[in-house]
Amino acid sequence: MECLFNEQVMAFTGPANLDREPSQANTAPRKPRILLAASGSVAAIKFGNLCSCFSEWAEVRAVATRASLHFIDRASLPKDVILYTDEEEWSTWTKIGDGVLHIELRRWADIMVIAPLSANTLGKIAGGLCDNLLTCIVRAWDYAKPLFVAPAMNTFMWNNPFTERHLMVIDELGISLIPPVTKRLACGDYGNGAMAEPSLIFSTVRLFAESRTQSGGTIMH
Repeated sequence: MECLFNEQVMAFTGPANLDREPSQANTAPRKPRILLAASGSVAAIKFGNLCSCFSEWAEVRAVATRASLHFIDRASLPKDVILYTDEEEWSTWTKIGDGVLHIELRRWADIMVIAPLSANTLGKIAGGLCDNLLTCIVRAWDYAKPLFVAPAMNTFMWNNPFTERHLMVIDELGISLIPPVTKRLACGDYGNGAMAEPSLIFSTVRLFAESRTQSGGTIMH
């Protein structure tokens, strides 16, 4: 789906990038930094579209779980979007003092968006597990910064009592839910559980960021 957003892009200023370049006294306005993450749901086939939606408005980094890579077409990602996987987590670490990727990405991002959020990754986050790059970032997340999730799963998985419990836990953490929608699912079932369209995810996050800026707050850390 084409991503349209007609309102003027707001100006943002903030700290250094992932490479920790020295800060300047008079830095030029920068784009917001959005960390997009995909977990293992068929809806991850839309991840390239999601990255494209955000990339014109924001600086984007992407994270993919091993399961999600089965559905992601890397060629569909915008050329300026770096995709990090579990293999990169410790590949450049050799000694104490070297950067730790999940910490660096948490520091870099102004906002994190997990779309799709699978039932499995939802359960991991709610239980505090951190066994891959994505869940390590969430476990290390600074909840003063926004974190959005867009679940995607079969209707019976969405209606499972565990899902309600897990959603209550992540809500208590301050994680914002972009609810799934009702449609014909990839498995053939019809019902609620399909991930919201990338354009809706984008507009939800952007409206949140710009409304916070207009009200005198900031998403920059």
